Amino acid sequence: MFRKLAIGVLALAFCACMTVGEDFAVGNVSHITVGKTTKKDVQSMFGEPWRTGLEDGEQTWTYGYYKYNLVGASQTRDLVIRYDKSGTVRSYSFNSTYPDDVQ
Repeated sequence: MFRKLAIGVLALAFCACMTVGEDFAVGNVSHITVGKTTKKDVQSMFGEPWRTGLEDGEQTWTYGYYKYNLVGASQTRDLVIRYDKSGTVRSYSFNSTYPDDVQ
């Protein structure tokens, strides 16, 4: 009985994965224009940010979706948007390990 239970637990562990964050509309990344796109524009394209913060005293928004697997490759994507004091995009970075996201 114990051996079957142990095998079952191990099998679940090898198949387990964990997802963190919320998926977002990757196709809209190309619509971000530095110096022009506003917070309101970004929010209409991607929704509420998954995480917010500060970089050099200015606000950042992060959209992230991370799928971690115990066995096999994990897949991650994130978009970090940095705003100037007026709420316009100062810069952004998009990173992904999803094959379909390669542009």
